[in-house]
Amino acid sequence: MRAHHTRAARALDARTEPGSEFWGWAGRTLGTPARTAAGAPAWLRLVSAPEDKASGKLWDGALDAQHAFGDLDGHRPALLGVHDAFDDGTAYRAELSARVDQSVLSDDPVLQHDPQLPDSWWNDLTGMLEKVSVVATERVAVRQQYMDRAIPEFLGTPAPTVTRWTPAHADLHWANLTSPLRLLDWEGWGQAPQGFDCASLYAYTLLQPNVAARVRAAFPILGSPAGLAAEATVCAQLLQTVARGDNLTLEDQLREWARDLHRRTTAP
Repeated sequence: MRAHHTRAARALDARTEPGSEFWGWAGRTLGTPARTAAGAPAWLRLVSAPEDKASGKLWDGALDAQHAFGDLDGHRPALLGVHDAFDDGTAYRAELSARVDQSVLSDDPVLQHDPQLPDSWWNDLTGMLEKVSVVATERVAVRQQYMDRAIPEFLGTPAPTVTRWTPAHADLHWANLTSPLRLLDWEGWGQAPQGFDCASLYAYTLLQPNVAARVRAAFPILGSPAGLAAEATVCAQLLQTVARGDNLTLEDQLREWARDLHRRTTAP
């Protein structure tokens, strides 16, 4: 990974900055601060996969997002260049992006404190998600088949009807957000039930009731019939992770949310 990271830097005419390596899950990704040829701060991320799996939604997510959104008025790190390489059955993709110097709002996706965000931040977030939701794309982040299977299993109710499908970031949580607003990690974006990003952020905020109330105020689709399918999907997804031993700190709040969603789904 280090050797291919170095080669990718040369291919993209970038200079990596020593001393900081950030490894992803199971060593699948390696990222470091870098500089472009013009000296602008950048980030060089290398991802690897077996050559026969180096395609599809996650592999092309960042590149597709750049084509679809650009930098979203400065709220998304622009992708500056891509370099692909293959070696002994493994594919490597290097992505050079504009560097985000602000720290993420939380080291964990689940919010553990009130970040005391100004109204302007919330306005920027709602405006950015609205722009995401109207882009034309054939990418799919959430499949109806998953909803039909997971919602009955984890909420005990049939999957609500999706009234509208819209593009979503699809991984909106506090470890992907900064202030001033930047939204990171666009690998998995695509079509999802309307309100999916709002429901995701709300779910990861459940340990902080005051901030959760602020999420609901910013996104009135939460609690409405139009948002029911998205809420049920997110709740089922996270209860599924709880069943696997993850996000255990959210379990009680998720089960309470699931009971409320069950009532809303089955109400006459």
